[in-house]
Amino acid sequence: MLVRPACPVHHVQGQTFAIFVADYIGIVDDPQDPSRTGCKDDSTAADSVRLTAFIHGQVQGVGFRWWTRARALELGLTGSATNMTDGRVQVVAEGTKSACEQLLAMLRGGRTPGSVAVVVEHYAAARGERGFAER
Repeated sequence: MLVRPACPVHHVQGQTFAIFVADYIGIVDDPQDPSRTGCKDDSTAADSVRLTAFIHGQVQGVGFRWWTRARALELGLTGSATNMTDGRVQVVAEGTKSACEQLLAMLRGGRTPGSVAVVVEHYAAARGERGFAER
């Protein structure tokens, strides 16, 4: 029997969603190993980092922010994807360093909507983002 524990709860436009990562990536609970909860990100606030990435290229008007939000939620990250007036997209993601690095690899991976030319990233201490917004 597949048990679907809720990963961190996300708040989107006044609605609350529990993301079941196990449904997306096939992780199931392991009764022999309590550390495998089905969620990719079992971090505490002390383990969290803040990734800020600026994505250059043809990334506006192509579904890039929606795609980024979906990938971030699958990884258990919180934050936002924001269109900048100069054509870039700013991505802010908070969670474990590992999950942020995975998102960064996806942003550079060539399978994003549009066309990514350059990604410039910076890591800092987490500030306690909630949910993942498209702005």
